[in-house]
Amino acid sequence: MKTKFRQLGRRVWRVLLQLVATLFLASVAWVLMYRWLAPPATWLMLDRRAHAPIGRGYYGIREDDRRISYNFKTLDEVSPQVPLALVAAEDQRFLQHRGFDVKAIQQAARRNFEGGKQLVGGSTISQQVAKNVFLWSGRSYLRKAAEAYFTVLIELLWSKRRIMEMYLSVAEMGDCTFGVEAAAQRYFHKSAAKLNASEAALLAGVLPNPLRFRASNPGPVARAKQRRVQRNMRRLGGISYVRALLEE
Repeated sequence: MKTKFRQLGRRVWRVLLQLVATLFLASVAWVLMYRWLAPPATWLMLDRRAHAPIGRGYYGIREDDRRISYNFKTLDEVSPQVPLALVAAEDQRFLQHRGFDVKAIQQAARRNFEGGKQLVGGSTISQQVAKNVFLWSGRSYLRKAAEAYFTVLIELLWSKRRIMEMYLSVAEMGDCTFGVEAAAQRYFHKSAAKLNASEAALLAGVLPNPLRFRASNPGPVARAKQRRVQRNMRRLGGISYVRALLEE
């Protein structure tokens, strides 16, 4: 009897190891594929298409028309103000860290512990790409662990340039609007290649919650965020700060 249990245990262990190895190889292949190819869609795009957001008045979107606006662009196809604005708004140490900004995480944890009115996150652009491109919507410890895992993979297998391209192309910038090209066309009626610093700062400023702070009809809070991003852009030294990213 003990021998049978040991044999069964070894078989179960082998199956588990094979399953883990298969999932690992599949995830690596998935990440490597997107090193060169644009994602056809993300889980969030599919979710937005299936469900109308809470509230009314979203720019140009009717409840019976849930088509996704998404157009992948490389860094060569957008204004250099765009990556600068995204770094200034979301992750000013993007070019220095390897996926996780420990200092930002510590600062966010301290502010949350002190009882701020709104929870503050410390996610880097790399972490947001991992979440936006590879993972489902929602919050859980499992999803957070998967986010960390994919963050490590993309930092190992992609360049910083590719991470930024993925972020500016798939980030949600309004209802059914994903990526800077779709946002530029919808809100400013121009291509992302022609965005100026002010327009790029507005798009980057509403990114934490683009369904609340709308670039289509910015209110006082959205304008304040835009001005803050522009100040950061100037403080960082302008386009020269992301020159290495643009020339990779």
